[in-house]
Amino acid sequence: MEDVVQEYRTILKDLSTTMLGVCRESVGLVKRSDQAVGAHLTQRQEWDVYLEFLKILFNLVDRASLFYVPIQRQPEFMNGLEDHVSHELTTVLGTSLSSAQIDDQEIVVAIGQAVAESRQMYERHTFVFSEDGKERNAFFQHASERIAARAGAADNQGIQSAAMLCISAVIPAVTALFERKDPETKAASSPDPTTEGTPSPASTATTPRTQTIKLISVVASTSGEECETRWGLFPQFRRDLTPEQVKAITSHMNRVVQIVGDRFAVASSKRSDDSTPPVGNA
Repeated sequence: MEDVVQEYRTILKDLSTTMLGVCRESVGLVKRSDQAVGAHLTQRQEWDVYLEFLKILFNLVDRASLFYVPIQRQPEFMNGLEDHVSHELTTVLGTSLSSAQIDDQEIVVAIGQAVAESRQMYERHTFVFSEDGKERNAFFQHASERIAARAGAADNQGIQSAAMLCISAVIPAVTALFERKDPETKAASSPDPTTEGTPSPASTATTPRTQTIKLISVVASTSGEECETRWGLFPQFRRDLTPEQVKAITSHMNRVVQIVGDRFAVASSKRSDDSTPPVGNA
């Protein structure tokens, strides 16, 4: 295992830092999505929500690693990630978690349980990590419902929407880390030898490094000879806008839909002999 950890040292460090950053920011967004619920969350409930996000992230990274790590090394890679997450959580967040009466040993045990439960709870959803589809959407829905339940508001749509937003943003972030597309990640892969070492709380406060959130989407599809193009706003994003802002966005997006729809209709007509109907998502 030591050889695998050394070989993937940089990506393991980046993944663990990003995962913990995403969990921290996600808990904050869940609390803000319904301030009435957030105001009454106990520290233990926040910890449970945090751990549930961590389970989801471990499951997604596990799926992603299959595309980038040789299959015979993948189990050791995930064991290394578990160790990195445990170490960073105890060193960077240990002080704040101690106020919630959570000690280092409980953190290590909790991380181990999170990894095991991430497979038990979410492995039944079969989907390719990078491909959108019904099964991945079902995974997102299941995960967001569990987050809301951990917050003590199982049927709260605002919390579910916020959780789903956070979960969906993980996929491009993890992909970027594995593929080294993020400029900051590239810089991290060649650290200054004078500064390399155990990360301090200040150095990790800027995570996650990469986060992509689809607030506005445009979807075009065909059915027979008909082409349909539509757009939508993420529910939480819509609620944060003023009526004037919604009106302005609606005006602009109607123009965008017309342009995209016209172009898509032309492109699809040129592929009329293709047996698979084209679908576009901008």
